[in-house]
Amino acid sequence: VCSMGNSTSRLYSALAKTLSGSAVSQHQDCLEQPDSARLDPIDPKDLLEECQMVLQKRPPRFQRDFVDLKKNAASNHRPIRVMQWNILAQALGEGKDNFVQCPMEALKWEERKCLILEEILAYKPDILCLQEVDHYFDTFEPLLSRLGYQCTFFPKPWSPCLDVEKNNGPDGCALFFLKDRFELINSANIRLTAMKLKTNQVAIAQTLKCNETGRLFCIAVTHLKARTGWERFRSAQGCDLLQNLKSITQGAKIPLIICGDFNAEPTEEVYREFSNSSLNLNSAYKLLSPDGQSEPPYTTWKIRPSGECRHTLDYIWYSQHALNVNSALGLLTEEQIGPNRLPSFNYPSDHLSLVCDFSFNQDPDRLL
Repeated sequence: VCSMGNSTSRLYSALAKTLSGSAVSQHQDCLEQPDSARLDPIDPKDLLEECQMVLQKRPPRFQRDFVDLKKNAASNHRPIRVMQWNILAQALGEGKDNFVQCPMEALKWEERKCLILEEILAYKPDILCLQEVDHYFDTFEPLLSRLGYQCTFFPKPWSPCLDVEKNNGPDGCALFFLKDRFELINSANIRLTAMKLKTNQVAIAQTLKCNETGRLFCIAVTHLKARTGWERFRSAQGCDLLQNLKSITQGAKIPLIICGDFNAEPTEEVYREFSNSSLNLNSAYKLLSPDGQSEPPYTTWKIRPSGECRHTLDYIWYSQHALNVNSALGLLTEEQIGPNRLPSFNYPSDHLSLVCDFSFNQDPDRLL
């Protein structure tokens, strides 16, 4: 890691603490820091500069542009920016996922962590939904809490990360929201069921109040079962999640945003369940298509020993009766991704981040 210089030594000391932690035992060190030390605010511009210094030998970030999707919908409040991202668990990236075209050097946590933070800091989400988080306690919670986020983590009961030597604990879903924009009203950690059996997949659902408008809404993050052959299982998990969310939102009286890696193409049954739900959900990224009816051609693109995998698996669902999508972040092009696909020296995950700006419908009493 390069020298940071005296002017940034105080900030760098906070970042550096997260560079060395790789063992589960390190989690306790992070948890036992005094609150005043952990919660001492960090300027996001300074942290972004620190990350860029660590990454100075890597290629620059890809340029992605927001697409304006407003349909003459005037709004008298700031939009709510929501970011969805499967960041790739470090233990899986190094130990299980076999990205045959990605050099191991590109997966070093000391630098890959800064690539992830750089992506988050560049888009400045008000709400951040992550999957495959296995460095929550030693990286994301201590840093993002100091950036003003309230942080919640729910690990998988039997995380595959634990099978990897020198792992950093289980991976799971994490949800972060800016405390100066929202107030937490209710939070639920949901272990998803399928065929009435508890599964290894989880979700977090939180009801928030927007401080600016006083409006309530629910934000949920999930990660469904992976792999071909598990379509019915994912369908059952999706049904269980929808049932939970119907209860939490009082049958869609409270607007809803669901972020997740569903591990399901739009042709799968679980996708149709969300599309046809009584919660009146729409998939935000469909709005980027010319007719507003088609999902992007891919949200993940990787090369494994079995071959090239190019799929649309990641979604941001929203209550279309109560919320408007003002804009969405365009995806990386094939040319930007490059022939070796993802992850790479340029991009830290095999999944692309999705980012949308939402506003409340101006007729709050209009329901389904």
